[in-house]
Amino acid sequence: MTDFEERYEEWERKTEHALKKRPERKASFTTSSGIPVRRLYVPQGGEKKELRRYLENVGFPGEFPYTRGVQRTMYRGRFWTMRQYAGFGTAEETNRRFRYLLEQGQTGLSTAFDLPTQIGYDSDHPMARGEVGKVGVAISSLADMEQLFDGIPLDKVTTSMTINAPASVLLAMYIAVGEKQGVPAEKLGGTVQNDILKEYVARGTYIFPPKPSMRLITDVFAFCSEKVPHWNTISISGYHIREAGATAVQELAFTLANGIAYVQAAVDRGLDVDDFAPRLSFFFNAHNHFFEEVAKFRAARRMWARIMRERFGAKDPKSWQLRFHTQTGGSTLTAQQPDNNIVRVTLQALAAVLGGTQSLHTNSRDEALALPTEESARIALRTQQIIAYESGVADTVDPLAGSYYVEELTDEVERRAMEYIEKIDEMGGAVQAVEMGYMQQEIRDAAYETQMAIENGDEIVVGVNAFRMEDEPEPELLRVDPQLGERRREELAKLRSGRNASAVEQTLNRLREAAMGTDNLMPPILDAVRAYATLGEICGVLRDVFGEYRPAQW
Repeated sequence: MTDFEERYEEWERKTEHALKKRPERKASFTTSSGIPVRRLYVPQGGEKKELRRYLENVGFPGEFPYTRGVQRTMYRGRFWTMRQYAGFGTAEETNRRFRYLLEQGQTGLSTAFDLPTQIGYDSDHPMARGEVGKVGVAISSLADMEQLFDGIPLDKVTTSMTINAPASVLLAMYIAVGEKQGVPAEKLGGTVQNDILKEYVARGTYIFPPKPSMRLITDVFAFCSEKVPHWNTISISGYHIREAGATAVQELAFTLANGIAYVQAAVDRGLDVDDFAPRLSFFFNAHNHFFEEVAKFRAARRMWARIMRERFGAKDPKSWQLRFHTQTGGSTLTAQQPDNNIVRVTLQALAAVLGGTQSLHTNSRDEALALPTEESARIALRTQQIIAYESGVADTVDPLAGSYYVEELTDEVERRAMEYIEKIDEMGGAVQAVEMGYMQQEIRDAAYETQMAIENGDEIVVGVNAFRMEDEPEPELLRVDPQLGERRREELAKLRSGRNASAVEQTLNRLREAAMGTDNLMPPILDAVRAYATLGEICGVLRDVFGEYRPAQW
């Protein structure tokens, strides 16, 4: 028996044992013609050299290097989490949208916050004027968070929160809501994005300088490893890097470089890598080049597995596994002929599924124009459900494995991404590369080249620079109440007059003392949240101690 045959038999034995605890969705899988669909397809024969290379670079799902997926049976066991991103206006309005999506079959919540919330300002701050509730839900206090999840049991759903600079505060609010529902922190499940490096690189919703920002992130790692063990403490995000104009290779390279920086910071803090690494997660984009996107996802798993095992010496196989959420490409959506976006999103979602994503958000057709209407959000969710239940692509693991094109493309994406990571290592790591403006310049150059290709007609965007319509019908769009800011000011005034002002002041003073020292900041932030201190007040204390980040001029 060859090495390949032994490894395959061993994989089958372990998989059958695992199925006793977690069986597959169906007793058998077949095509529409009744042809049986096997769980896994592998090379049938071949040269020893080819099979050895297969074992080293491709392997079997659920085993190092995880090229074919982090679970043994992938979607035969259960589908990816269908997590539609939602948030606009008030907590009450977003709560209604959450309930609607859950009723339509969504299996996880994903929360968008408005810009003032993302940069640590309350809705009544002068800097918030004109932006309250516009691109996400306005959250200024625990009272808002209670309303946001009213009637939604936090032990029955998982929640992803796209929040970064004030991530520790929003996580504290979520924990406090769970306490009020009688759900202990150890039973909460979800993800907080908490990825500040990509904010400096691509997105811009930072507050504090890099060093204290990294402290807040590692504080969350340490706190959750002990108190909230099922929470994903960071979602290391390539999505926004790609939205800023990066290529697929740059998205992968810069995301993993940032991941290396977070792991190194935690290790330098004295944390054991296997105590926090299993709760790290990633967030990638899915764009239009179908096969390159599939290759990117497969390469990402393989690269991270090797980085964690070989570079950081992680021993727990869960520390090697790159688990990721995918969102279809917002920057690929067009305001022209918005129904075309349904087709784009379908292709992108299919690439994410064939690439082995753990959860997925499909953008709505009208998002290049406004926040999605209920009808558009429903079509986006139905896109995922049709892929899951009608296409058959989820019936076997990693169905594109073995394609000459896909395997070579996976190797080449990995090779080019590793070249970037090695260059960033030479600079001293991702933090130094950010401070030098290296990643930012690479992204700007790539974005410029893409725009020139579109303007020159070398790259076709249907409905934009080809196949245009002269008279397009006006789509129905969702509008946020322009009086929302005034209503929010009144609500916050009522909150401040009704709370225990002395308790708020005491908790904020304790937070200030902790920030000036080295204690973990999560406990005093949680105490301040429980006392109904606002997001702006908590971030204001940290601004006083840490200062604000001002990017260098390149």
